[in-house]
Amino acid sequence: MTTFVDRVVLHASAGDGGHGCASIHREKFKPLGGPDGGDGGRGGDVVLVVDPQTTTLLDYHRGPHRRATSGRPGMGAHRNGAAGEDLLLPVPEGTVVTTASGAPLADLVGAGTRFVVARGGRGGLGNAALASPRRRAPGFALLGEPGESHDVVLELKTVADVGLVGFPSAGKSSLVAALSAARPKVADYPFTTLVPHLGVVQAGEVRFTLADVPGLIPGASQGKGLGLEFLRHVERCAALVHVLDCATLEPGRDPLSDLDAIEAELAAYGGLADRPRLVALNKVDVPEARELAELVRADIEARGLPVHLISAASHEGLRELSFAMAALVSAARAARAAERAEPTRIVLRPAGVDDVGFTVVREGERFRVRGEKPERWVRQTDFANDEAVGYLADRLARLGVEDALLAAGAQRGDEVLIGPEDNAVVFEWEPTLSAGAEHLAGPRGSDPRLEGR
Repeated sequence: MTTFVDRVVLHASAGDGGHGCASIHREKFKPLGGPDGGDGGRGGDVVLVVDPQTTTLLDYHRGPHRRATSGRPGMGAHRNGAAGEDLLLPVPEGTVVTTASGAPLADLVGAGTRFVVARGGRGGLGNAALASPRRRAPGFALLGEPGESHDVVLELKTVADVGLVGFPSAGKSSLVAALSAARPKVADYPFTTLVPHLGVVQAGEVRFTLADVPGLIPGASQGKGLGLEFLRHVERCAALVHVLDCATLEPGRDPLSDLDAIEAELAAYGGLADRPRLVALNKVDVPEARELAELVRADIEARGLPVHLISAASHEGLRELSFAMAALVSAARAARAAERAEPTRIVLRPAGVDDVGFTVVREGERFRVRGEKPERWVRQTDFANDEAVGYLADRLARLGVEDALLAAGAQRGDEVLIGPEDNAVVFEWEPTLSAGAEHLAGPRGSDPRLEGR
């Protein structure tokens, strides 16, 4: 039996960027050929791609940890490292991506739709790229950035035009089999349908998909039975059809009580009140069932719901029902087309003219620096290399971090943290920091032997 999984937690890790290379060109009769270290390659991304051939999230249930390849380090002779390959993860159409806390990230509909779950780290620059007229011979390179790691929830919500809702054994699977070429399992016991089934129905010139989803019982909105597995698969349906069993032998059940119970669960789940509905009174090929259907028909129509008497076994009333469903689907498609016809508004939100790209916050006796550039520069710094640390200090000073610390009241020797609380780098602040410059005759990254060449 094929296992169907429609909700998984995916642990995605992008590839790390390759480190830059610190190298000096060496050639006979050219003892000082200059820096020739190449850049590191970027890390691969983790990308979700909608694949029509994928129907379940089972692969990610069995293997939830996925990692892209890292970039290769740079090499001498100006050779850049190879970039890591992106990891493409096929997912079914209708997959919703959320954070672990439930915040929506992406709704993947349409073949080929892509979403980057985790971005690969940037490759570090080699010393050839760091060379400048003032820094002609850098003795360091930048480290590659680590790739992003995220835990996301993948939830499959079936993409269908019409969803059949009803109690177990109401005849939903039989109805899909009678209206389409789909052949879901049909049996005379509850919860025969354990996974959603889709069938394609042709009604005149309209072709639409019909979803047979797991049956519903009272309390499904709280997760009883197969409730949540049922309910999430009707969220995308343009219309709902109540399939009511008029020949049930269970005590305390009748079409009206079944309709009330189903509507109560739909209302408790939420978000489905605007879906148009039809009612199909099934199994009227049984004489007693036909009598009951005729008896309750007026009461249901009084609620404003169109009613069709059908038999999935004898195919009675199926043609009229299929055309009624096609009319609802056509109206929904026309409404969506009108919405898409509206011009897309692009809102530009440029950064303020006084946005320096970082913030300095005092935390007691310490100062914390937050910002994309300072945090990235810290991640790329090799703290085992004094010259690289000095280069970081120069970059931070040019960005204005030193002035901002002075304005915030920082004193010599105060602790300065750069980065988030759980992963910050701590410095003992020296306003005139020149680490790595003491042993050089000129500015960092210069070599007096190259002067005049």
